[in-house]
Amino acid sequence: MKLEGSMVALVTPFSDGKVDYDALGRLIDFQIENGTQVLVPCGTTGESPTLDYAEHDKVIEYTVQRAAGRVPVIAGTGSNNTVEAVQLTAHAKNSGAVASLIVMPYYNKPTQHGMVEHVKRIADVGLPIVLYNIPGRCGVELTPETVVQMYNEIELVVAIKEATGRLDVASQIAASCDITILSGDDSLTLPICSVGGSGVISVLGNILPAEIRKLCDYITNFDMADACTQHLKLFPLIKAMFIETNPIPIKSAMAMAGMMKDEFRLPLTPLSEKYRPSLAAMLKEFGVNCK
Repeated sequence: MKLEGSMVALVTPFSDGKVDYDALGRLIDFQIENGTQVLVPCGTTGESPTLDYAEHDKVIEYTVQRAAGRVPVIAGTGSNNTVEAVQLTAHAKNSGAVASLIVMPYYNKPTQHGMVEHVKRIADVGLPIVLYNIPGRCGVELTPETVVQMYNEIELVVAIKEATGRLDVASQIAASCDITILSGDDSLTLPICSVGGSGVISVLGNILPAEIRKLCDYITNFDMADACTQHLKLFPLIKAMFIETNPIPIKSAMAMAGMMKDEFRLPLTPLSEKYRPSLAAMLKEFGVNCK
């Protein structure tokens, strides 16, 4: 399986406390029409911790059905409970997802051996796995050595979403094995791809999918001068997406642009008012008019 280019970690729209499937459908179509190559529902950006299991399954199922074969879907199915991760992954497989995105178990802080065994058990489902290494949220970090071990020992481990924020980690992995490396930070897409990465699972792509696709195309075509120009053009807005915890800024920005309601599930809350004028001004520079 070849995973590359512009992939977007979809937000999950809500309306009156429920998943807003009309808004989600519009978002999926918007992504595909603007060049997104892979859809990734039910990850961090999709507020997966506050989706119940029925909702989680349905969002993945709906995304696959709405995409209708136009682009593949990688389903976020991670959990810090291995049995639950297996169940979510099995449903994603049955729904037609091409791979699962498996975050390392959070809060219970397993050892490296525990993470290997966790992934092995999920691999028994028979769906390709994209490892998700984001220690800032999980409290544990998948070491490059363990990534190499998983890639060599678990046939269905095909890629890693690298979100440590450290280029050294991607470099060490790329130097040690042939696993597909995907940037988990929009700000590091160009640097990670310059050392062997293949693309990005983007947050900013929710609202500017064509701009993220343009960056990825420049990289794929080895047009590094234009890639650098595009990276620097996007960089201030990329950083603005993290003025508060992701997905608060991106989702509120999309609400400001009329794409969905500005609704979250607690403990997340809408973007603070003090940040909204500057964010709206930045988006306007890209042709996004905010209310």
